[in-house]
Amino acid sequence: MEALTAIVIGVLTAAAVYLMLARNFMRFLFGLILLSNAVNLTIFASGRMTKGAPALVPYGEDAPLGMVGNALPQALVLTAIVIGFGLLAFTLALIFEGYRRMDTVDTEEMRFAEPKEDSPK
Repeated sequence: MEALTAIVIGVLTAAAVYLMLARNFMRFLFGLILLSNAVNLTIFASGRMTKGAPALVPYGEDAPLGMVGNALPQALVLTAIVIGFGLLAFTLALIFEGYRRMDTVDTEEMRFAEPKEDSPK
């Protein structure tokens, strides 16, 4: 299971880097989201991927019995998902406003583009 997870993480990272090297701002955003998913999967896999072994302490014991999954990486990934969603929403709003003002999502054109004159409302 760990080998398959490592392969998936590698593919996600490679696709993210490929997308982030494009000049299109939307592709950069999709690459950023893929990269954050690869990092989340890496953190999740670091907590030991065991099947059917929750981190529960039986009544009367001081520690869990046997091999159990670590709950800390799961909590970190959950927090990272929420932060990633906030970043996605902010960046989508930024892309929309940039497109509205400059009529392009190409980062090279955005560098030299002049904002449109807004018509009076």
